[in-house]
Amino acid sequence: MKRLIILALALTTGLSACNDLLDKEPLDKISQYDYFKDATSLELFSNPFYNNMLAKEPFTQQSDQLIQYNLSNEMIGGNKRTVPSTGGGWSWTDLRRMNTLLTMASEYCQDEAALIKYSAITRFFRAFFYFEKLKRFGDVPWYDKELGSADPELYKPRDSRELIITNMIKDIDDAVNSGGLTEEKTPYRVNKWTALALKARFCLYEGTYRKYHGINLEGHDYKFYLDLAAKTARQIIDESPYKLFKTGKPETDYVTLFAKEDADPDEYMLAIKNDAGLQIFHNATGYAVMVTQGRPGLTRKFVSSYLMKDGKRFTDQPGWQEMMFLEETKNRDPRMAQSIRTPGYKRIGSTTVEAPDISVANTGYQLVKFVQARPPEGDRGDKSTCDMPVFRYTEVLLNYAEARAEADELTQNDLDISINEIRSRAGMPNLDMADANKNPDWYLSSEEYGYPNVTGANKGVILEIRRERAIELLEEGFRYNDLMRWKAGYCIDQPITGMYFDGPGQYDLTGDGKADVILYAQGTPKPSAGEGVQVYELNKDIFLTGDKSNKGYMFYHKTVERTKFNEGRDYLYPIPSTERELNPNLTQNPGWNDGLSN
Repeated sequence: MKRLIILALALTTGLSACNDLLDKEPLDKISQYDYFKDATSLELFSNPFYNNMLAKEPFTQQSDQLIQYNLSNEMIGGNKRTVPSTGGGWSWTDLRRMNTLLTMASEYCQDEAALIKYSAITRFFRAFFYFEKLKRFGDVPWYDKELGSADPELYKPRDSRELIITNMIKDIDDAVNSGGLTEEKTPYRVNKWTALALKARFCLYEGTYRKYHGINLEGHDYKFYLDLAAKTARQIIDESPYKLFKTGKPETDYVTLFAKEDADPDEYMLAIKNDAGLQIFHNATGYAVMVTQGRPGLTRKFVSSYLMKDGKRFTDQPGWQEMMFLEETKNRDPRMAQSIRTPGYKRIGSTTVEAPDISVANTGYQLVKFVQARPPEGDRGDKSTCDMPVFRYTEVLLNYAEARAEADELTQNDLDISINEIRSRAGMPNLDMADANKNPDWYLSSEEYGYPNVTGANKGVILEIRRERAIELLEEGFRYNDLMRWKAGYCIDQPITGMYFDGPGQYDLTGDGKADVILYAQGTPKPSAGEGVQVYELNKDIFLTGDKSNKGYMFYHKTVERTKFNEGRDYLYPIPSTERELNPNLTQNPGWNDGLSN
């Protein structure tokens, strides 16, 4: 798959200072003295941070919201999750490059402005790097200087997450306070507001992780991090130039935002550039419309969480469990029709109504977010050119509301400047804090579909904020990590089913009164069908939850053996065994057996 490739000067990973001034470098080679001295060199050296570290295809991440033809190891669980010998996310190459830049530039750079600017950018990425490690492994060694191959610090034990998060905060604060980051909107480059958005993101993560996992460490409690997340997000809200993309068309604004060729400069705080002219693509459209690209689909559980257009809960209606597609999609939150194909769906640039393609979406709920117009030559994989969001202003609003609610500091005004701004863009009624807390959603708090571990006076509004977060940030790479920080791994075990069908027969999925799908009983003759009608044999092409009734929810993975989420193990990933053999001071995460001691 083609990636954004940014030219960088090839350097060896180990740059050592020459102690003897009489030792002269060959004229055909560039030494560190020459290389790290100006803005061009620092820019070239730091550019790979963007390409190497930012997620190019977050839309493929599986969770209780979205699943594929082949379930991820995280979704299957049990023995599918093992300790790798190498890899597994335990890579430190980018960190070494960052520490090299910070060390060498401070010593050799002759351009003070360039030194300040690229040191600030590098500190942003170092905090970003450690956040990824913290989410994945918990405690990890902290390195803030370039190390040689024989340096004894290479064999140090893991540092506490308190030390890691404290240093991450310091890196961001140093970057912001240095003056090296612009306050102008720069959607493809790190600026001051991006750095603050990262700080709000990882402080919210840490605060909620400690709260729900019951972690108490020497230093700061969970409320400290929630307060810092809220204050940082509020600074962006009050002082930054960002706002939500909004044209006054709630029926199309959401889907339009994610299909635009160029990142919206008002809402996208940092994005990955894609460009057909430069042959830089991703696969979001192919992923959603081509049968060979994973067959992703949203789960019935998640689709049922969308509110009605008037703000009432879909799952409060009698008979919601057995509502079929035409009925369940009526008068719902407009973002539903901008996230999946619903009756009347027309692809961007087309006038043709298209039904959900069940051969493409294993749950029947076919994705439309990030889907662009059909090209003249037809759909192909790896040909999407819309820019991919990394930081979006919407996330800042969501982070602010959640941090305030989880710290029991939330006010109605907080909701009005955050969640209700998001709902306004979508054409949805405002969230009322008192009403939400008076009557928490039974569906979102149930063991079968929701978060039973959410308690307290703000239970109702926390559930509503989580609903908004799930809907708004769909396919942007947040959901799995959100479950981990909320200690909600049990959601992985909740139903991963799809559309409901009432047995063999003809089904209209577009609302035009004509059959789009025909299901027939196993072993019976295949019925004739008109052009474009999808025909499937039950218990062969399509599986439903009903064992004998031939009706129920689509359940493609009915025969897949899954193991319950391991609460004592699966919130963190294992450290590769080879790394622990090389460094005996590295302890393994709880519940992971690699055959080594400790």
